[in-house]
Amino acid sequence: MVNPLSASRTLSLFARERFLLFEKLKVQYEARLAERALEHSRIIKVSLPDGKQLTGHSWKTTPYDIALQTSSALARGAIVAKANGVLYDLNRPLEEDSSVEFLTFDSREGQHVFWHSSVHILGLAMEQYYGGLLCHGPSTDNGFFYDMSLPNGAVLGSDLPELETICKETINHKIPFERVEVTREDLLELFKYNKFKLRVIKEKVKSSSTVYRCGSLVDLCQGPHVRHTGQIRALKLLKNSSSFWKGDPTQEGLQRVYGISFPDGKLLKGWEKAQEEANNRDHRKIGRDQGLFFFHDLSPGSCFFLPRGTHIYNVLIDFIKSEYRKRGFTEVITPNMYNNKLWETSGHWEHYGKNMFSFKVEEETFSLKPMNCPGHCLMFDHRPRSWRELPVRLADFGVLHRNELSGALSGLTRVRRFQQDDAHIFCSMDQLEGEINGCLDFLRTVYSVFGFTFKMFLSTRPEQFMGDVEIWQKAEEQLERSLNGFGQPWELNPGDGAFYGPKIDIQIKDAMGRYHQCATIQLDFQLPLRFNLSYAGKTDGAVERPVMIHRAVLGSVERMMAILAENYAGKWPLWLSPFQVMVIPVGPSVENYAWEVQRTIHGAGFMVDMDSDQGTTLNKKIRKAQVSQYNFILVIGDKEKQHGTVNVRTRDNKQHGERDLMVLLSRLTELRDSRVSNAEEIF
Repeated sequence: MVNPLSASRTLSLFARERFLLFEKLKVQYEARLAERALEHSRIIKVSLPDGKQLTGHSWKTTPYDIALQTSSALARGAIVAKANGVLYDLNRPLEEDSSVEFLTFDSREGQHVFWHSSVHILGLAMEQYYGGLLCHGPSTDNGFFYDMSLPNGAVLGSDLPELETICKETINHKIPFERVEVTREDLLELFKYNKFKLRVIKEKVKSSSTVYRCGSLVDLCQGPHVRHTGQIRALKLLKNSSSFWKGDPTQEGLQRVYGISFPDGKLLKGWEKAQEEANNRDHRKIGRDQGLFFFHDLSPGSCFFLPRGTHIYNVLIDFIKSEYRKRGFTEVITPNMYNNKLWETSGHWEHYGKNMFSFKVEEETFSLKPMNCPGHCLMFDHRPRSWRELPVRLADFGVLHRNELSGALSGLTRVRRFQQDDAHIFCSMDQLEGEINGCLDFLRTVYSVFGFTFKMFLSTRPEQFMGDVEIWQKAEEQLERSLNGFGQPWELNPGDGAFYGPKIDIQIKDAMGRYHQCATIQLDFQLPLRFNLSYAGKTDGAVERPVMIHRAVLGSVERMMAILAENYAGKWPLWLSPFQVMVIPVGPSVENYAWEVQRTIHGAGFMVDMDSDQGTTLNKKIRKAQVSQYNFILVIGDKEKQHGTVNVRTRDNKQHGERDLMVLLSRLTELRDSRVSNAEEIF
């Protein structure tokens, strides 16, 4: 454990020098701003989303000023502004005519800015308490974390309460976030004490960037941030763990602290209650309690699915296969391993090689496939193609392997061995819009069965990409048209596309209000080019290149199974349930008939069990079946045996009474095949 007192003395040595240089740079920056304001000041128009227009002065009027003119409640609740489509500090002067939108904590972008600001508060506390070198501190979809390098490989102890106290003191003082633009040379001087910040500057900063000061912390950051720390009214530090620089185990070991924050204490209490519920719904606990699956140290990250878990897994795949048949997809099977020449051709070896399992075979390097797309390119290219065949829709449930770090493995949500409802569509440019629309309809159909609502994001060209900018722009425009035509709101997620194409990301919302990334629709002009794919076109057999669409709805079947387990809290709907029917004879005299009932229901394809334990009372058997989440419980006594019937009740203890066995079986089949989520209620 680090000695915080000695660490604090280390902190004061570089923090004092950093602060003095920042103040000097701040004076210079503010002088430049004043000069610009003097030279370029003019009346500007500020347009609001409701159509209202206000006036202000360039280089003087801030979005916060506009918010105050509009509504005091808006000024209190605003986290950040969006000026002409770009996130903007509330206290940063507007420079030109602007369309201004105010984002609150209710928005995804507002949450990320809020949590990013909270990162700086955490960083301040970590510097003060430990005196190490701050490395990487982003917001995440569920809070934030900061990585720190400690002297001599020291590790954090149980110091979260002390860190949290420093964070809360910072919040109470309502310390402002101060933004300063700094040249690359001054950045190198400002952070000369921190080798990690220097690496980022040398890799990413070409001429200048911004730094933000919050109290004693001065940090390299693009922002934006909240106005002051007092807006973060509730903060909780959650845990600490080990990590690596850039997530690479060959790099320096770091210490990470996680946190969550909210603009209101009630939201924190609600979050804590939701976390308690989430722990009860944890798919790993459900998997263990219901005997669905397990993991073993001899194959980390690779799940052992037990019979009941395998049932759920197969039903999910069969569901997608039934949709494939309706939508013109053809299922194929491709190899599990390939010579690395394939991955070099596709570009995956350069961009993804460290995440692949590779090995030597007869002096050649092979790798297990982490995705199916290059193999599908080979399949498309194995013979000449004509425009008459297009679109070609290939679906593949092949086993995939990705070399995830052992510390990142987490139940079914982060594994090394998995399967996807993976499909690739090869089509012509004039078929593209129809195919993307079909993909969107596909995911809406599937998610409605699960009862999920979803959000959509257009993820555009990242910093590291393959291909021509013009092709990327063309692809992004096509996806945008399809999203607009789909009729559901969507958000732009700039720079988050894959290295070989833009994509539509879909986040589903579960019963607890949490969002999960599962489906993706990705346009790809690069792989057809790299594999030189072609088909004979309509005009005199001219050679044309197909467009490739990557598409998944469930995504990883493992991950979807985890999401569904937690969404349903282990109360599986009838069509998915591994506990569909429990047969309970009231005594030995009706056991033979009960076994006959069990065999009949099993023959109809249901998961059915019988409790013939003569040492347990009837009520205890019924209660046990209900706790085990059997959808339907069939009690059989002498009357039922005589009439050829069963007495039906549900796991929620609704009693439907005596029913003819064959009539019951017909109704259960109808409910299962229609994939209703509330079969017990509408029985």
